[in-house]
Amino acid sequence: MLETSARLLRLLSLLQAHREWSGADLADRLGVTARTVRRDVDRLRELGYPVNASPGTGGGYQLGAGAELPPLLLDDEEAVAVAVGLRTAAGQGIEGIGETSVRALTKLEQVLPGRLRRRVSALHAFTVPMLRAPRQQGLDPALLTELAGVCRDSERLRFDYRDHAGTSTRRSVEPHRLVCTERRWYLVAWDLEREDWRTFRVDRLTPKPPHGPRFTPRTPPAEDLAAFVAKGVSTRAYAAQAVIRLLVPLAEAAERISPADGTLEAETERSCLLRTGAASLDVMVFHVMFMGLEFEVVEPAELTGRLRAARDLLSRALDRSAPSEGDAPPAGPPGRNH
Repeated sequence: MLETSARLLRLLSLLQAHREWSGADLADRLGVTARTVRRDVDRLRELGYPVNASPGTGGGYQLGAGAELPPLLLDDEEAVAVAVGLRTAAGQGIEGIGETSVRALTKLEQVLPGRLRRRVSALHAFTVPMLRAPRQQGLDPALLTELAGVCRDSERLRFDYRDHAGTSTRRSVEPHRLVCTERRWYLVAWDLEREDWRTFRVDRLTPKPPHGPRFTPRTPPAEDLAAFVAKGVSTRAYAAQAVIRLLVPLAEAAERISPADGTLEAETERSCLLRTGAASLDVMVFHVMFMGLEFEVVEPAELTGRLRAARDLLSRALDRSAPSEGDAPPAGPPGRNH
């Protein structure tokens, strides 16, 4: 019985391609006889699927208008995970993948039960992409949909949060949006105890239900939440901050610099400004150098002095070292663990 049911679903999937199949082609695809195909088509008709048959040697089978997909054979978490994956793939920008993912996602959402459709829709509506597609490793899709749900329903959220040093605190917030980068997911929320907007790394928080009560959404901290989070994780979080003029067009700089490494702003057709941060000005020197781009320091002036000191140190080291061939410029800035 299970084998027959699986074959019926496979047959229905083939017929949904909206092309006419000959009985021989369907039999070959399904690995059965033409007689079995005819019996399976009769079963689909009994289940209410309008399968049209054209007689003659050039005839075949085709799914008629008004046919619907069968019930989705995935459990709740599998269905949400598939939908999240399709949404991610749709934004990857890989040729051929985006359009196909959108089509598949449309079909999937048509058959999702209402409770799951709300979860998936919430994740989409309350997530802001930060320029690039997410590549978060090991993050539970159920956690994302739970956070998207409290954003959608305007319910207070309580959770334990681990900072970068591993210290855990209990937080109570009014969640607003999820923001995803190519490395991380972040929650933008109003922190009730600190009475200010905060950005939380999703992989560092553990919700503590029940959620609620409901609240009236506040005016968000910025119109562009992606830029707000990018500035927070790349600049505001660090003791040393700087503005660097990159002597390349904005588009070229964006190919080399992640939103998590700094925020970019167009200045002229051939230059742009980078606002970034680091643990100290000495670390900033290496951060800027590893970008591999021509630059000028706008601020702070102290950074220029640190660069001169680094230049002198490197010059002395080179004077003492034997020359070597094949030296290559750095490939780009190393990623930072925000």
